[in-house]
Amino acid sequence: MTTLAADREIEALMALHPKGFDLSLDRISRLLERLGNPQDLLPPVIHIAGTNGKGSCAAFSRALLEASGRLVHVHTSPHLVSWHERYRLAAEGGGRLVDDDIFAEAIARVAKANAGQKITVFEILTAVTFILFSEHPADVAIIEVGLGGRFDATNVIARPAVSVIMPVSMDHEAYLGDRVELIAAEKAGIMKRGCPVVVGAQESETALQVLIDAAERLECPTLVYGQDFLAFEENGRMVYQDDDGLMDLPAPRLPGRHQFANAAAAIAAVKAAGFEIAHRAAEKAMTNVAWPGRMQKLAQGRLAELAPKGADIWLDGGHNPGAGVVVAEALAEQEEKNPRPLFLISGMINTKDQAGYFRAFKGLVRHVYTVPVSMSDAGVPNDELAIRATEAGLTAEPVSSVASALMLLRDTWDGPTPRILIGGSLYLAGTVLAENGTPPT
Repeated sequence: MTTLAADREIEALMALHPKGFDLSLDRISRLLERLGNPQDLLPPVIHIAGTNGKGSCAAFSRALLEASGRLVHVHTSPHLVSWHERYRLAAEGGGRLVDDDIFAEAIARVAKANAGQKITVFEILTAVTFILFSEHPADVAIIEVGLGGRFDATNVIARPAVSVIMPVSMDHEAYLGDRVELIAAEKAGIMKRGCPVVVGAQESETALQVLIDAAERLECPTLVYGQDFLAFEENGRMVYQDDDGLMDLPAPRLPGRHQFANAAAAIAAVKAAGFEIAHRAAEKAMTNVAWPGRMQKLAQGRLAELAPKGADIWLDGGHNPGAGVVVAEALAEQEEKNPRPLFLISGMINTKDQAGYFRAFKGLVRHVYTVPVSMSDAGVPNDELAIRATEAGLTAEPVSSVASALMLLRDTWDGPTPRILIGGSLYLAGTVLAENGTPPT
């Protein structure tokens, strides 16, 4: 796929407008009005917020709907390798990443309508989502929130088919607040009066109560994980339960016990949005679901070939303490089934709680190799990151790159075949997929 045209348009925007977030709906609303309010012309929308699990919920929702024969648009952010990943347009047989010429034309049209007014690049790219999704036919649009909820640029959808709030934990404190109840209140901002709400599994009772209270104030029909629906493991399979009864399904293809709860939230959301799910479609969805860069196994590729022979390599872009916990739990499950020494190759950015992320792996990881994050100006220097890992109770050393870490491990480790996690940043995950020659499709 040629990406030059769209990339040139985005580079021009980057030169004109700030890269960061400026939480307000005024600019995006003004721009969308100039474009004819395409956000009001969308098919039914599944709108997903949360600190962790948003992308997995979107992936499960897409898999469920496509297995049911529906045409599905999907907007996710950020991307891993290419901007095009953010826009999956509905197609028979399964959605496809947006073609470069269609993408570039939409960016140019939105930039022209903005007429040089102050705006962020994310806001322009969100307006592109609404243009693309309103002009191409589909049965449903899945739209992931970028940051927070209340003031996120996606939060101009007046009547979502369902609003989904996935697990809420500490992240983006500079923008969203330094207490989990404040962050939950921001996520709850995507709820709309009278529109269905699905609340995914919440670790924090405080966050859960904030979300339930917000839904009650807005008189939203509400489904809460653990109360109205749930999923559990039985005989290596997943059992989903709600008021309609039980579904005995294959275990989700995405590894980790947390994916049972994410899958359950997606099933509840798709049903709350008004779409029936046949048992056979749900089975197919659990087997086919894919979500790159999140506990993704790297079985082949240029980087994978540098690792010790037979190494079990996993890639995950989770980057906060909550993500660290679920990834560590997923790897502990792998350890139970197939014991191997675990090594962590990690790069992180300076807006994240690095020590909090590393603490999740204490007692599980043999050694940490810290690497630079070249794709972000906010990357933590690898020597400084090694100190954070050491403060969290791990042994660590800085190396120059993921490739160097894999080769160092190959040349120095003489024990049992290792398991390797590469993680700590979506920027790092994107770099690894690009260098490995296995970008998302």
